[in-house]
Amino acid sequence: MDFNNFYGRGADQFAFYQIPQILITDEKFAGITMESKILYSLMLDRASLSAKNGWLDEDGKVFIYYKLDRIMTDMHCANQKATKMLKEQEEKPV
Repeated sequence: MDFNNFYGRGADQFAFYQIPQILITDEKFAGITMESKILYSLMLDRASLSAKNGWLDEDGKVFIYYKLDRIMTDMHCANQKATKMLKEQEEKPV
């Protein structure tokens, strides 16, 4: 993939993940690693797809199906790192 200059709407050829600004700028999230914040953005993307498919639990919360091995593949990391990022999100909720 070539990342040279873009002309016109050239950047439209890429898909993007969104990271909520508050995760970057708010002091209360300063202790969360950027890797965990990026994983959170992947989880948000999956949540959007789940919502479109109507995958909700009994309380109406969106169900995110994201297996550890898929997180490892997507984040290019080993089991220990993926588990650490998930645990970080549990301990310091994002």
